Amino acid sequence: MEIALIADDKKKELMVEFCIAYCGILSKHHLCATHKTAKYISAATGLEIENLLAGSLGGMEQVSSRICYNEIDLLLYFRDTADEPQDERDTVLLRNCDIYNIPVATNIATAEVLVMALERGDLDWRAIVNPRSSGKKPQ
Repeated sequence: MEIALIADDKKKELMVEFCIAYCGILSKHHLCATHKTAKYISAATGLEIENLLAGSLGGMEQVSSRICYNEIDLLLYFRDTADEPQDERDTVLLRNCDIYNIPVATNIATAEVLVMALERGDLDWRAIVNPRSSGKKPQ
């Protein structure tokens, strides 16, 4: 599966802790993340992560575009909604997930549910929509 990871600045530590906890499951899949998120996760876990642009410099748009082309099967986006009003990029990204039926988690509780479903094979239907997604890391 193709999994995209995004974490707002105040949620990066939580994303790293999540990836440490589920490293065994995530390591079986192709991961991409916005720049700083990828850097932190890779340093803490050793996971191979495709490094995209920083979120503020086009990384969110890269993920959104990949969603539109069915190149992302699952999005984990830990958002900080406490201090900031919702950004238009957030709206577009989440709207594209709705349009293209991409499972998305915006908090750790939903992320755990989706990762456990991924491990059980509950998301294997994505292989029909995204033939590149075999459920395993590309060789």
